Amino acid sequence: MKYLHAIALLVCPASTVQAQTVVRVGEALVKPGLAATFTGTVTVRTTAEVIAPGQAGAALVTFQSGARTNWHTHPAGQILYVTEGCGWIQEEGGPVTRICKGDTIHARPRAKHWHGATNRQGMSHLAVTETINGKPVDRLEPVAASQYRGPAR
Repeated sequence: MKYLHAIALLVCPASTVQAQTVVRVGEALVKPGLAATFTGTVTVRTTAEVIAPGQAGAALVTFQSGARTNWHTHPAGQILYVTEGCGWIQEEGGPVTRICKGDTIHARPRAKHWHGATNRQGMSHLAVTETINGKPVDRLEPVAASQYRGPAR
């Protein structure tokens, strides 16, 4: 095992070798979702910052009932894992789809979409997003109430 460690140190430049870090509960940055990005009450808890040479970051996003993202795209796509409750997700031109605790969603690169809680139940999801040239997301317009409510749900 010590030989593999030595090989890794030889292969990786010194500038990319970093000590393991642990972020304890309560130490992660928690902030309210910005009104320019979300509708309703949302909190965003950064769980993993992008650390070079990696390109992925992660956040635990909690939506109160009725809260949702604006329409947006991700240059490299996004993975969502629902940790609590149920919500809705929609890709532009497609149906609004119910998502619940334990579901995993793969948003395609550059696909315009939104996601959030239902109008009666909150939802939390872990969002894993990769960056391209340091950019994880392109934020667009709010989801209209008629789009969010859609056909009777």
